[in-house]
Amino acid sequence: MLIGEVARRSGVSARMLRHYETLGLVRPTGRTGGGYREYRDEDIRRIFHIESLRSLGLSLRDVGRALDDPGFTPTGLVDDLIRRTRERIAAETELLTRLRRIGAAEPDGWEDVLLTVALLQALASRSPEQRQRAALSAAGEVPVPVEALVEAALSETDPNVAGALRWALAQSGDEGSPLLAEALGAPAAEVRERAVQAIAELPGDEATALLRDALAHSDAVVRRHAATALGARGVAEAVPTLIDMVVEMTNDVDAADALSALAGSGPALADEIATGLVGRLGENTPGSSARRRRLAEALAEIPGATAARVLADLSRDGDRAVAVTATYVLGVRAAR
Repeated sequence: MLIGEVARRSGVSARMLRHYETLGLVRPTGRTGGGYREYRDEDIRRIFHIESLRSLGLSLRDVGRALDDPGFTPTGLVDDLIRRTRERIAAETELLTRLRRIGAAEPDGWEDVLLTVALLQALASRSPEQRQRAALSAAGEVPVPVEALVEAALSETDPNVAGALRWALAQSGDEGSPLLAEALGAPAAEVRERAVQAIAELPGDEATALLRDALAHSDAVVRRHAATALGARGVAEAVPTLIDMVVEMTNDVDAADALSALAGSGPALADEIATGLVGRLGENTPGSSARRRRLAEALAEIPGATAARVLADLSRDGDRAVAVTATYVLGVRAAR
């Protein structure tokens, strides 16, 4: 079979077949009387073997070794091909993600495309200063796609940059809510915490609804962040979790502030909060001195008759430290 016919049947161009011959990969078994290359069945089979191995990503050099070296084993080479393929897929996936984000920004011209690319690159910079500047620039005339901001916020470890990213997400309204809600179910605890912190700074009812749902989250850290944020938003459902935080002395200062803000919404809720605190902290039993002192401190910012009555009782407590704390708190309340 002459080279033209081989090329037609195999799909390998005549030029490539000549290149294979130059490299010694496949040589025509014979020549015609006119000196033309003549390929036989075994030559054709070798060409198909070459193409099969090339389809796996092997270089022509490796193809030659695989076909001609009796001691050649494919295991190491296949492992290397797997590694290189994964790296190539990761690079292509990153490129696809970047292109989608540029498209999501709906650029008006190439200048906008270049600005978006520059901001995306800055968000991935190793420099915290560059990442922070990119986050603060995200709400500019050429905004960074929300998906990129969410991804950056969920992976950011620098507190200053993280704050800037949450601010940038808040400027975009509730667009990032679905992605952040999904991140609340992430396997990594730090990602879940960053997600709820970002949701806490989003405006609107959708964010509030997500925070309400987070009160029942299996992760205590998520519940605490949600409760603190809901307290600042005036959502009374957060009260039980906030009281738990005071009792457990976990972010208890933030929890007490949130309870104080809620108690200011009306005497009924103020009395409910005071009653809840007394129920968890007020029992006078051996070893309860620290809890009663904490109760007096927590009631400092809770208005209403119930809080005042409990503080008056505590000011006469047999434990001097508890009595002094309650007396001081009463004095501060009276001075207001």
